Amino acid sequence: MRTIDVAALLNGAKLNSFHTSLLLWSALIIIFDGYDLVIYGVVLPSLMKDWGLTALQAGLLGSCALLGMMVGALTFGSLSDRIGRRKAITTCVVLFSGVTFINGFARTPEEFALCRFVAGIGIGGVMPNVIALMNEYSPNRLRGRLISIIFAGYAVGGVVSAALGMLLIPRWGWSSVFFVAAVPLFVLPLLVRQLPESINFLLRKGQVNSAQQLLQKAEPSYAPQANDTFHLEAGQAPKVSIVQTFQEGRLTNTLLLWLAFCCSLLMIYGISAWLPKLMNTAGYGVNSSIGFLLVLNFGAIFGSLFGGWLADRLGLGRVLLCFLILSSLVLSLMAVKAPLPVLYTLIAIAGGGTFGAQILANAFAVQYYPAHIRSTGLGWAMGIGRIGAIIGPMLGAAIHGADLPMEFSFLAFAIPGLIGASAIGVFQIRVKRRAQASLDPQSVKTLQSTTPSSLDV
Repeated sequence: MRTIDVAALLNGAKLNSFHTSLLLWSALIIIFDGYDLVIYGVVLPSLMKDWGLTALQAGLLGSCALLGMMVGALTFGSLSDRIGRRKAITTCVVLFSGVTFINGFARTPEEFALCRFVAGIGIGGVMPNVIALMNEYSPNRLRGRLISIIFAGYAVGGVVSAALGMLLIPRWGWSSVFFVAAVPLFVLPLLVRQLPESINFLLRKGQVNSAQQLLQKAEPSYAPQANDTFHLEAGQAPKVSIVQTFQEGRLTNTLLLWLAFCCSLLMIYGISAWLPKLMNTAGYGVNSSIGFLLVLNFGAIFGSLFGGWLADRLGLGRVLLCFLILSSLVLSLMAVKAPLPVLYTLIAIAGGGTFGAQILANAFAVQYYPAHIRSTGLGWAMGIGRIGAIIGPMLGAAIHGADLPMEFSFLAFAIPGLIGASAIGVFQIRVKRRAQASLDPQSVKTLQSTTPSSLDV
């Protein structure tokens, strides 16, 4: 009889066709997810014109999907432990694709709001499960890069949403871009067949043969034996309480992380929801206004991929701090009238800075918390951060509804970047001081992994 350390086996595997297939399917799911999320910003100018919506109504409609995302993340995060990640992911895909398609038939703001909320549950539920599945199977040395590629799928979905909006809305109206959301339903049979289940889940449910087959695909050097036993480090972890993220001197740092997440997500969802309408109000046509959203998401793709590469070389903490400051600076500059090429450049940089900062913030939180509370720490940071995501569209609505100049909107979205950067800066100072004062091993490890050079300014 031999004991197989599942995590060690998967961590040491070499990248092969199994990992590539999982990466492609995971990225495709997040592209669909991103399409359905960004779609509201694409249709907002047409929707306000057709229905005569006030800015307040538009802001509330924009926040419905984000509220649903919070519910979805909390619901499907725990549900997947009972039904498996594959079932949770496919259920979410059916939910956000099917309901977004139905959204195209909405004829009142109330119907639209209900559809966006329900679709948001699927949108919010799929991301943590896809990331968890990719995290489980990824070789340790490639994990960060593979997950960054998946995160970039959100921005790719945003690009597709904006591009199709420019193509379809002038000819067939805003409903047409919602009908396109049904496409994932046609590839669902392939998805169900190709997407692997979590090995940890299979072993906890006693499905040893299925787990062994997947282990062999992920690491071909593994030869299954009938008497194999398996060590599941994550599966045997005790139940963790949110209180533990506040213990051992982590209270202030956890609150600082929550503040940074709120600010980062406020910028992302506020500018994504209102950018086309702001530019339309500034005198640009509907297609040109949607084009700005296209540029924003192109920049986001670059920022999502480039940020992780840069963090590996300069230090995660330093790059996160710079991305937040850069986002704030660029959004402030957008408040100044500039030639169109300059404006496009600023918007692309804003997309890269805001989306890149959020991905780096996720990694920052993961590296800060000890292994046994890591998922809880990140989950709560992302959950609390959704408050900022909900506030973002409503903040844009309040400014637009008050008939303030467009410049005020960009300045309002820039301020959270400075607040978030300040929170991360204070966080790093506290971690460094504690590590130096107590020589606590976890603090020293955190300091080395998150702030090797971030304070050398």
